[in-house]
Amino acid sequence: MANHQSAIKRIRQSETRRLHNKYYAKTARNAVRKLRATPDKEAANELLPKVTAMLDKLAKTNVIHKNKAANLKSKLASHVNKL
Repeated sequence: MANHQSAIKRIRQSETRRLHNKYYAKTARNAVRKLRATPDKEAANELLPKVTAMLDKLAKTNVIHKNKAANLKSKLASHVNKL
């Protein structure tokens, strides 16, 4: 491993970002899981915009890919409509 000051700083930054991204990706996965497990249509309709906004924010900051966010939103919307 390089001993340059810039390399050491880059390692620090990437580790901080990795933990930040991991937290928000896990939170989003739990929110999606919670929405899929909701049997009540009213509760699901209330939860859908929050989960959609969360996925959009993660896609905007490249925590998840934009197509993955779009696929998840589409599947969740169709799931809520089937309830």
